[in-house]
Amino acid sequence: MRSKGDFPNLNEKSPEGMSPEGRPYRVLICDDSMFIAKQLSQILTSAGFEVVGTAGDGEEALMKFKELHPNVDLVTMDITMPKMDGVTTLQKIMEFDSKARVVMISALGKNDLVKNSLIIGARNYIVKPLDRKKVLERILMALQ
Repeated sequence: MRSKGDFPNLNEKSPEGMSPEGRPYRVLICDDSMFIAKQLSQILTSAGFEVVGTAGDGEEALMKFKELHPNVDLVTMDITMPKMDGVTTLQKIMEFDSKARVVMISALGKNDLVKNSLIIGARNYIVKPLDRKKVLERILMALQ
């Protein structure tokens, strides 16, 4: 039986979630759907990212972002959430840190809210249902 040592170049590609400094990018996930938050977390951790926290509404997301700052490289933000929606939360995050990298997550048909988010400062957006390849592609673009 052959082991990985017999094929040293096999799967040596470094994970997408690694920063140029060689540490995992740190992500805060904000979504009121536990299913979406778990799905995002699995996609990101499988690519080498580190999920540093999750939030179920905008108020919690803002509080966690401030708590974890500056140790958050990126925030994924659902547009429709209770207590404080994603667009308002994005505004407050951008007021706190104008260099924050936020990727909005939206359901189909929320084009006006997505456009508004991009104007406010979101780096990119992802449309539900989540597609692993698109999620990683858009998040990596936002980190550049």
